Amino acid sequence: MELLRHTGIIKEVTPHSLIVSIVNQSACSSCHAKGACSVSDIREKEIEISSWKRTYSPGTMVTVLFRESSGMKALFLGYMLPFLILMITLVVAVTVTGNEILAGILALLVLVPYYLVLYLLKDKIKQTFTFELEET
Repeated sequence: MELLRHTGIIKEVTPHSLIVSIVNQSACSSCHAKGACSVSDIREKEIEISSWKRTYSPGTMVTVLFRESSGMKALFLGYMLPFLILMITLVVAVTVTGNEILAGILALLVLVPYYLVLYLLKDKIKQTFTFELEET
């Protein structure tokens, strides 16, 4: 089981969760010429952690762990499955109707219920994608 590690800073502590801020950097963001380049990409993300053992305070540096298999599941649910649904709908709709414009509209519209179901199941899905703290 491969674990992904990110260093972050605790931003907020609540009774039920820790909010950790991590900086997601693209490969070119650490380049010495990034100031002269508009391609560099640095984004700050906030992660909610629901279980921990020690006492933490805002500003503490921590290491966040995430299972790589969970990342693949998220990739499948967020990108690959909707793409497959879109393409299958597009091919079937073009075959049935013969109208490419209508088929394209139907293929896009079929994603609305998909993402609505994902939104309605977000609490259940959230339980399967858990972040942990590396505690020593």
